[in-house]
Amino acid sequence: MGSQRKGRQAEANAYVPLPVRDGVAPSYLWLTETRAGGMLRFLAERFPDVSEAAWASRLARGEIVDAKGLPLNADSHVRQGMRIWYYRELEQPETPIPFQEEVLYQDEHLLVADKPHFLPTIPTGRFLHETLLVRLKKRFDLLHLTPIHRLDRETAGVMIFSHNPDSRGAYQSMFQKRVVKKVYEALARPIEGREFPFTYRSRMQDAEQFFVSTEVPGEPNSETLIELIERRGEVAHYRLHPHTGRKHQLRLHLSSLGAPILNDAFYPVALPCKGDDFSAPLQLLARAISFEDPLSGLPRRFESGFRLAWP
Repeated sequence: MGSQRKGRQAEANAYVPLPVRDGVAPSYLWLTETRAGGMLRFLAERFPDVSEAAWASRLARGEIVDAKGLPLNADSHVRQGMRIWYYRELEQPETPIPFQEEVLYQDEHLLVADKPHFLPTIPTGRFLHETLLVRLKKRFDLLHLTPIHRLDRETAGVMIFSHNPDSRGAYQSMFQKRVVKKVYEALARPIEGREFPFTYRSRMQDAEQFFVSTEVPGEPNSETLIELIERRGEVAHYRLHPHTGRKHQLRLHLSSLGAPILNDAFYPVALPCKGDDFSAPLQLLARAISFEDPLSGLPRRFESGFRLAWP
C-alpha cells in the first residue's frame, strides 16, 4: 500500500493540468471508489463545507478537470482510480493579516523568510491568500516554492522554503536527519526549582482534541534544552533548543513545567478561538536556524529580526 501511495504521488507530481492561479497551486483528489450520481453530487458530499451551488458554478466554468486537463461537468462519472484537479477557494472573504513578512535570504535554491505572528505558513482552513507561501509566490513569481519544515501560525520567525525541485530533496533530508539546529525564544512564567540550563523530556502524542498535543507515560519521544536568558518579576525570557520536532513541543513542555508561554490559547487549556483578534500574539519566536549546506558544504545561519514583547 505504501509503494502504491508513493507511485501515485510521483504520478501526480509529474503532470499538473492546471496552472498556478494568483499564487495558489491547484489541489488534486484521488477517487477511491466508483460512485453513482455524478460529479456534482460527489463533490457536494465529499466537501460539505462548500455549497452545492459553488461546486456547480465551478464545474460550469470548467475549473475542475481530470488528469488530462479535460473539464468535468455535473454529470461526469465518478470512477475508482480517477484523479481530479481543482482550485481551493473560500466562500467567505479573508480577513487581511496586518503584518508583513521579511525576506532574509534568497539564492537559486532557497528563500528564507521571517514570518510574523498570526500568518499561516500554508493554506489551511479559512486561510488561503493570507498565508506566507501564497504571499511569497505572488511577490516573487516562484511557482515551485515549497516550505521544507513547519512553523505554527501563532509562532513568528525563520522559515525556509525551496524553490528548486532538483535540489529540494537535499534540503528536506537535513530536517529528516535532524542535522538542522533550531533556536527559539519565549516569554513565559518563571520555572521554579530548576538549575539552568536543563533538558526536559517527555512522551508526547495527539490529544483527543486533534489540534493539541498531550503528555503520556512511557519512553520519551520529545526533548528540549531550556536556558534562562533573563527574569523580570513574574516573566522570564527563555532560549529553547528542541532536539526533536513534535507538534507544539515547546508550548507543551513549558506548560508542563508550570510556565505556559504568554498568550498561549492552547496550553495549558484550549481557549475559545480569538478569531481575527491580533492584539495578543503568542510570545514564541523561531530565532535562528543553522546548518551545513548540503550542496556547497558552507555553514549557513539565518536569524529573525523580530523581537518578543515584554508585558
